[in-house]
Amino acid sequence: MIYQRNIKRILDFVLALIGIVVLSLVFLLLIICIKLDSKGPVLFKQRRIGKGKSEFYILKFRTMKIDTPKDTPTHLLKDPDSYITRVGKFMRKTSLDELPQIINILKGEMSIIGPRPCLWNQYDLIAERDKYGANDIYPGLTGWAQINGRDELPIDIKARLDGEYVEKMCFLMDVKCFFGTIVSVVKSDGVVEGGVGATSKNEVAATKNQANQ
Repeated sequence: MIYQRNIKRILDFVLALIGIVVLSLVFLLLIICIKLDSKGPVLFKQRRIGKGKSEFYILKFRTMKIDTPKDTPTHLLKDPDSYITRVGKFMRKTSLDELPQIINILKGEMSIIGPRPCLWNQYDLIAERDKYGANDIYPGLTGWAQINGRDELPIDIKARLDGEYVEKMCFLMDVKCFFGTIVSVVKSDGVVEGGVGATSKNEVAATKNQANQ
């Protein structure tokens, strides 16, 4: 409990601050590439669920063209690849588009390790996480589920893994998730365009209905 309440937040802030300094040239290079590749803003904001099911806006590097239909999840687009920029494809594959979330971590909206913040309308996943207390902690840049299947996981298994992280949360668990993420990114394990993978048909249908409202 001491680690969760005090030490984890301190480590998150310090490591995020170091990360911004160390990765500053990477940030600059990606910003230049994004601007040269397509028109539009560098950053993309998306409404997500945070600790205690409060809402916040997650930050990402923009990977899609500005004429992409708004409020439509990537996996529900007729031809997702036609909307993703050339630089965007590379950033998605390497997860570099997630780097701006270091800012979310510094603001105290996220942690480095934790359940990935779900979309505000992923009601099935939110409900499943409630069963395991996974909505009661800060969401993370990466987590236990991300090194055990990533996009390929159906929501019930993803929520169970998030709950397993909550139960076992400690410094060593976070270290394991951190280095496990590096291995997963290098190998591109479990990456499915649109991020749905083997999610249930009910979840896709629910998301589609919400997008059409």
